[in-house]
Amino acid sequence: MLVRSMEEKDRSTVLAIYRQGVEEGNATFETMIHEQEWWKTLMQSERFVLEQGGKVIGWAKLGCVSERHVYRGVREVSIYLERSARGLGGGRFLLEALITYADVNGIWTLQSHMFPENIASRRLHERLGFELVGRRRAIAQHHGVWRDTLLFERRNDIR
Repeated sequence: MLVRSMEEKDRSTVLAIYRQGVEEGNATFETMIHEQEWWKTLMQSERFVLEQGGKVIGWAKLGCVSERHVYRGVREVSIYLERSARGLGGGRFLLEALITYADVNGIWTLQSHMFPENIASRRLHERLGFELVGRRRAIAQHHGVWRDTLLFERRNDIR
């Protein structure tokens, strides 16, 4: 497996993987994808793809949590894997790459928000040193149902 920077040529594959997460209902609050807006927002993040055998099987981004200077070293993690690639270690490979990137680039806090039902993501984050710091109760509606999210954080040693 190889992690590299996301490029324009990856757009359709990355979108297809994201669409799977949207359809399955436990990866994002989004229910519809407005492709142009989604891609534009994605391009404003630090973004990566996971390749295996020359094929993109996953992607990740580190999104800024605030425009304020004091939060310049805080990023929100998003990871998506192609359905057939799940459970094979790709999520761990991507998250480890994000952690390394953060440590090298002065990012002192990584945050992940996830639905409590996303057990695989929760376990992955816990194994890689993320700590559960809170539960946001009924933070937003998803298909008309109020849902909670869990907030996990990982701090590096630059503090």
